[in-house]
Amino acid sequence: MKKILISCGEPSGDLYAGALAREIRSLDSTIEIFGLGGEQLQAASAELVADYHGLTVTGLSEALAVLPRSYSTYRKIVARAAADPPAVFVAVDFPDFNFRLAAAIRALGIPVVYYIGPQVWAWRRRRLQVLKRLVDRALVIFPFEAELYRDAGIPVEFVGHPLLELAIPTQTRHTFLETHGLNPNVRTIALLPGSRPNEVKSIFPGLIDAARLIASRLPDVQFVVARAPHLNRDLFYPISDVPANSLVVVEGMTDDVLAASDVVLTASGTATVQAAIHQCPMVIVYRLSPVTYQIVKTFTHVENVGMVNLIARERIVPELIQRAFTPDAVADEAMKFLQDSAYAQQTRTALGHVRSKLGQVGASRRAAEAVLSVMRST
Repeated sequence: MKKILISCGEPSGDLYAGALAREIRSLDSTIEIFGLGGEQLQAASAELVADYHGLTVTGLSEALAVLPRSYSTYRKIVARAAADPPAVFVAVDFPDFNFRLAAAIRALGIPVVYYIGPQVWAWRRRRLQVLKRLVDRALVIFPFEAELYRDAGIPVEFVGHPLLELAIPTQTRHTFLETHGLNPNVRTIALLPGSRPNEVKSIFPGLIDAARLIASRLPDVQFVVARAPHLNRDLFYPISDVPANSLVVVEGMTDDVLAASDVVLTASGTATVQAAIHQCPMVIVYRLSPVTYQIVKTFTHVENVGMVNLIARERIVPELIQRAFTPDAVADEAMKFLQDSAYAQQTRTALGHVRSKLGQVGASRRAAEAVLSVMRST
């Protein structure tokens, strides 16, 4: 019986890995899947050799703190692959872990497919040479990535962005807001503070302070906080200075939150692409430790940080990074969207153009077909 090893980290990677696993099994139900992941991969009938929770952090000191567990997880997966060799290994994003894992798996003579590679076009471009040595095929989700990989001599296929088929709300705006005790006729602002605990600790207080300022300037406004399912609810409470009847915290319903909102205040990351798919005007924020920020800045090749601005190749939504991320600045940028309908519509149109660059629906299916093609060619 053929087996496939999949490794992913972070909620977004788990989401994509789960969708990929479902498509692989729909194409060939005899295939067994095992690996590193979370709830989404497990729900797709994969066996979790290890759970990624607790491995995903930002910042140098935070990365050092999880290093022992990361190394233990790495050894566990390599040992399983050696004892029970898969026909192919699929690395899903999570490059700091998956690069090392891919090297070890390839040394076992197992072909490697990299699905959703690192953002080499934004920073640390030398990783392309590492990928060239490691992978049999790269599956990329942005069209401009394909040329970059091809020029580096890496076998590559553009499959499109899986969020196009995954970022689907489950309820209408009216139903969603009423269900959570909010008014469908009131302007709604979403707060997305990130999916990692240290991100939330750094970003959420600033977003709450911005919400308080917005509420003091506008009489009719309400807020919805999107909480990633695995995050401890204590990170989000207590919430002070915002009227209790105008703010709710919702778990695991990011697309419903985005579809119901007029403006999004979001941490930089995958959530910005989700917001773009829903064509929701956004203010992008982020904050790293000063040391980590200087290291990242040294290796960065682009001016913008937000994924939607990188895809658009111009700044179509505001970015407030490091010292620029203050409650007053966030509130000011949000107010522009709320008070200038022409500006908000212009932004929605620009986000629609970003969405059109993400390819066609069916990325997970195309990725599954590519994985099986590599598997069958070995």
